[in-house]
Amino acid sequence: MKKLLNNKNTRSNLVIYLVVTVFFLVMQGMNMGGMLTSSWKGFLVPICVYISLAVSLNLLVGICGELSLGHAGFMGIGAFAGIVVAALLQDAVALEPLRLFIAMIVGGVLAGAAGFLIGIPVLRLRGDYLAIVTLAFGEILKNIVGNLYVGLDAEGVHVSATSAKFTLLEGGKMILDGPVGATGIKKLATFPMGFVLVLITLFVVLNLVNSKEGRAIKAVRDNRIAAESVGINVTAFRMKAFVVSAFLAGMAGALFGLNYSSMAASKFNFNTSINILVFVVLGGMGNILGSVISATVLYVLPEALRSLEDYRMILYAVVLILVMLFTWSPRVKEFVSVVTDKISGIFKKKEVETNG
Repeated sequence: MKKLLNNKNTRSNLVIYLVVTVFFLVMQGMNMGGMLTSSWKGFLVPICVYISLAVSLNLLVGICGELSLGHAGFMGIGAFAGIVVAALLQDAVALEPLRLFIAMIVGGVLAGAAGFLIGIPVLRLRGDYLAIVTLAFGEILKNIVGNLYVGLDAEGVHVSATSAKFTLLEGGKMILDGPVGATGIKKLATFPMGFVLVLITLFVVLNLVNSKEGRAIKAVRDNRIAAESVGINVTAFRMKAFVVSAFLAGMAGALFGLNYSSMAASKFNFNTSINILVFVVLGGMGNILGSVISATVLYVLPEALRSLEDYRMILYAVVLILVMLFTWSPRVKEFVSVVTDKISGIFKKKEVETNG
């Protein structure tokens, strides 16, 4: 146990789990005690969703070093897949948490499969070219999902890419209605399930980062030529990061889709991908705890400033600029490093005194 705690990666991982768990317990306690407003209750599930999206994108952008602008597309696939699966299982699976979890898994698998298919041509590119192509694929995925018609009647499930001749028998239910999206969704998402999603995301990403595969992925990021020279299959490890990131985005999308009574494909556009990327950049590239904190703060901030009406987005932009300047300041980095070293020195001193 002591050897594990002496490991720097293990200590940092435990801090991340502790921060997330404390946040969940505090917010859940306040929620059960009736101390949260209706607005704050509505923030809880989206906060968990955006934490998972930021952490999963950080795996690709911060750890792997590949700039992707199509994360919202995978989120959209997960959202609509989750909505369809939850609707189809409504009679077969009575337990709502189980139905929600199955929908999240299916959404993640389909998003991961899409990530694999897209990754085959996309991951041959690098840098700006990769960013542009992933942006294009994200928009393509959004438009494909936004033109699907899915219905359920006595004859079974009907799927079409056009509204022409798409009719349901009497008593049938329209699940996805093309550009209109999904309406009349049975809301299954809960804050505890959001917490479970965050834990799953952190477990997958942190274990991958600290594994042999994670070290190979970071080697590819730091020096592609050197990684190839020692026998690392660069394309395979980039693909692994891409698919895992897409899978987790799909799970988050399913939870997001089942948190509202209606959902349109326009929600998963370029702006959503940029917002997620902002969470990653401001939290620190490769910094998982930073992604958790920035996703929470930056999601709540615009909503908290809503009372300022026309000025809230201006203030939000100013805050982003100030945070960026503060975070990337050499003096701030030096100060944080000094404080961290002092805290570590205190713990090491206490450990020496205890052993002595």
